[in-house]
Amino acid sequence: MSYFLKRTENNLWHGKFSTFPEDLITHAVSTRLGGVSKPPFDSLNLALHVGDEPADVLANRKKFIRSLGFNVSDIVTPNQVHGDKIFRVDENYRGCGCENYADSIPETDALITNTPNLPLMLCFADCVPIFFVDAENRAVGLAHGGWKGTLKKIAAKTLLKMGDEFGTRPKDCLIGIAPSIGACCYEVGGAVIDKCKAAFPKNFDELLINRDGKIYLDLWRANVLQLLEIGVPEENIDVTEDCTCCESSWYFSYRAAQKKNLDRTGRIAALIALN
Repeated sequence: MSYFLKRTENNLWHGKFSTFPEDLITHAVSTRLGGVSKPPFDSLNLALHVGDEPADVLANRKKFIRSLGFNVSDIVTPNQVHGDKIFRVDENYRGCGCENYADSIPETDALITNTPNLPLMLCFADCVPIFFVDAENRAVGLAHGGWKGTLKKIAAKTLLKMGDEFGTRPKDCLIGIAPSIGACCYEVGGAVIDKCKAAFPKNFDELLINRDGKIYLDLWRANVLQLLEIGVPEENIDVTEDCTCCESSWYFSYRAAQKKNLDRTGRIAALIALN
């Protein structure tokens, strides 16, 4: 595992994959620390759609994005709907969703690009951030894998879309699966279990873990399996294995918030850009 947390000069933390070439890309996963939002969004909430004060979110976004060398007006963000739509963005989409959620790329859960200095940003609170780096063809992608998107195989579909658009080959792509809820905490019920068995008929026994009479879903392994199926070497896939629910002092977690009888929480962000 190559994932690590690095403290920045402005008192933020960047989660990073050391396997990603720093000369080619800029990337980071945020934490919940170092922002200005009030509870239950404390403190570096980066999402505009969760009920937080917009001014606080924008202050947080400016701090986080500037720490990576960009301006807020550079980023592209989607309206995430737990689907499997992948959208290619270029210079024409710079700034979409940067300050107004209504201006986000509509109903999209993965972004891809080969445009330099165009940061892609998605938001998360337990769902799986999936980074894609194609050094050979100078292209990147970022996907949102909740249980619905994961079972729709959004990770595999994003990589295949990069193949269509940029010539990306699965065997050459580097993948980073960032902090998200782990099988230690992600208890699921009947409908999710049935859909998992339908999506992974040969492997569902690896993904559905029976513990103390309850069933837990391993989203990390589900995303790895679908990438292996299309030809990504396992050594090219880096799984962080940091559970956001267990580590809710570091990361926003919807499940952890529910345990505290809270119906809302903030969102961390994953960001990637070609240099």
